[in-house]
Amino acid sequence: MAETSFDLIVVGSGPGGYVAAIRAAQLGMKTAVVEREHLGGICLNWGCIPTKALLRSSEISHLLHNLDQFGFSAKDISFDFGKVIKRSRAVAGQLSAGVKHLLKKNKVTVIDGHGRLNGAGRVDVSPGGQTLSAKHIIIATGARARSLPGLEPDGKLIWTYKEAMVPEAMPKSLLVVGSGAIGIEFASFYRNMGAEVTVVEILDRVLPVEDEDISAFARKAFEKQGMKIHTGAKVEGLQTSATNVKATIAGADGKKTELTVDRVILAIGIVGNTEDIGLETTKVQVDRGHIVVNEWLATAESGVYAIGDVVGPPWLAHKASHEGVICVERLAGLPDVHPLDTSNVPGCTYCMPQVASVGLTEARAKELGHEVRVGKFPNIGNGKAIALGEPDGMVKTVFDAKTGELLGAHMIGAEVTELIQGYGIARSLETTEAELMHTIFPHPTLSEMMHESVLDAYGRAIHF
Repeated sequence: MAETSFDLIVVGSGPGGYVAAIRAAQLGMKTAVVEREHLGGICLNWGCIPTKALLRSSEISHLLHNLDQFGFSAKDISFDFGKVIKRSRAVAGQLSAGVKHLLKKNKVTVIDGHGRLNGAGRVDVSPGGQTLSAKHIIIATGARARSLPGLEPDGKLIWTYKEAMVPEAMPKSLLVVGSGAIGIEFASFYRNMGAEVTVVEILDRVLPVEDEDISAFARKAFEKQGMKIHTGAKVEGLQTSATNVKATIAGADGKKTELTVDRVILAIGIVGNTEDIGLETTKVQVDRGHIVVNEWLATAESGVYAIGDVVGPPWLAHKASHEGVICVERLAGLPDVHPLDTSNVPGCTYCMPQVASVGLTEARAKELGHEVRVGKFPNIGNGKAIALGEPDGMVKTVFDAKTGELLGAHMIGAEVTELIQGYGIARSLETTEAELMHTIFPHPTLSEMMHESVLDAYGRAIHF
C-alpha cells in the first residue's frame, strides 16, 4: 500500500508549492505534494513561462520589421502562428518535466488528484478516495482569473489569459480589459505580432501599481507602437456574434463609444482558489477571496499554512517561492528566519519596453512621511542602450533625504527585468546612497544607468 503518513503535505505544485516541498525534503521532512493538473502550476504551464516564450517571438517580429536601423533588409517577412504557439507550449512542457525531476530527485512523493482538507492534519484525495495525514499542511492552490457581471469569458471570443496563449488563429483586432502586468504583456505581444490592440483601464493610468513617471513613459511608448489606450474608462458590456465582439466603452467624461474586435482578453485581476479544498472543515479564515495568514504564513487552524497567490498580493511567482521557504524553515526551527517584507519583492512586466520596480513609489514614500531625494537617468544617455538600438527608457530612484535609505527603484527600457535585482539586493542589504555611489558599474552596460540615477538624486550625475 502506498505511503499515506507524512511530516508535510503541500496542496498544489506551483512555484510556491513545489519549492516549499523541495526545501522541506532538504531539511529532512517526509514530504508529499498533491497536484490535480500539471506540476509547476499556472505560472509554469499557463503563466510566467509560456508568456515569456510568446513575448520572445514578438520581440523577434519587432526586430525583423525594424532591420533597417541595423543595416539589414528582408522581404516578405512572415510567421507561422501555429509554430509560435507550439514553441511556447514546448517550453512550458520542458520545465514541467524539470519540476517532476526535481521532486523525484529530492524524494518528494507526488500524488495526482484533487486535495481537500478534512480537518486538521488530514487531506482527502480524489479520485481514488485516498486519505493522507501529516502534522503540517501547506495550502498552495494559487488563483484564477477574475470575471465581472457582463464580462464573463466564453473561451472562444472572450478570453482569459489561458485562451490568449493558445489561440487557433492570430486575431486581427483585440480589446484588452485591464492594464496590469498580464493585460499589458498580452497587449504588447499581439501588437508586435501585427494585431490592432485597444486597452481599457478603469484607473487613471496604465500599469497603475507602478510609479507615475514610469506609467506615463509606458503609455507614450505603447501609443507610439500603435496601441489605443483608454484610461479612466470601463467596458460596460460585451455582445458576441459568430465571429466578433462588440464592446461598449464608457469614458471618464461619461461618453460612450462602441468598438468591434475579433477577440477580447479579460485581465481584471485574480481571485484565490479557496473553494472545494475543505476549508470549511477547519478554522481557516478567508477574506475577500484570499486565505488569512500571519507573518509566518500560518492560518487560524493549527498546523495549516498557506502561501502564494491564494494568500493575496503581490501575486508573483517569486513571492510564492520565498513564502514557501520561509514557512518551511520556520517549521523546521531554523535560526535567522525572517518574515517576508513585501516591499522588497521586485515586480516585472515583460512588455516592450520592459518595466521593473522594487520598493516604494515616489508618491507612496511621500504619503508615508518621507522627505525624498529623487534621481532619474534616461536610456538616451547610456552608450550600451544606444548601441542596442534601445534608446527609450529611464531609471528612477527614490531615497530618504535624511538617512540615504534606498526607498524604491523604478525602471523602464531594455532588459530592466534583469537589472532590477541589483536594487533588490541593495534594499535587502539596507544599502544607502553612499554604497551605491561607490560601487563600480562596468562599462559599457545598461547597469550604468542604475549608478547614474543614484548620482542624479544627489546632484552628481556625470553623463546627463
